[in-house]
Amino acid sequence: MSGGIKGWPEGERPREKLLQQGASALSVAELLALIIGSGDAASSQSALDLGRTLLSEFGALRKLADASCVELQRVKGVGPAKATCIKAALELSNRFQARELESLARFTSPSQVFEHLDYEFRDRRKEYFMALLLDGKNRIIKRVQISEGSLNQSIVHPREVFNVAVREF
Repeated sequence: MSGGIKGWPEGERPREKLLQQGASALSVAELLALIIGSGDAASSQSALDLGRTLLSEFGALRKLADASCVELQRVKGVGPAKATCIKAALELSNRFQARELESLARFTSPSQVFEHLDYEFRDRRKEYFMALLLDGKNRIIKRVQISEGSLNQSIVHPREVFNVAVREF
């Protein structure tokens, strides 16, 4: 479909579809179309076409999120404005998912800590060793990065871990 989204029936337009059915009713390409805002007039691509092209070029949303603005701009129809809008939206999503550990949150299992740290660290290309300092009720007092390693290891001596904990108390 080319010629612009405005010519489409209202129920098929991403913005109207979101307003009527909610964001969960939209495909990833439709959500990207809303972020992008407009298509590429030179090639008669709609914003939705451009969203689909981006997904096709990068293969997956995760790879799109990892792409730099320069890489995004290699896609015909994506200039600096669209690239920065995409990166900003994806960064907002990352920050929401990797919300700060709240001092009032109580952690009773390693899986709870994993849930909070997963979004922040899962796509990093290095290993990190973090220390979570807890109070007597298993609430986070402080989070400290002890080491930043290479692709597959982070070397940490026990004294580095204990030193951080002792200094804090």
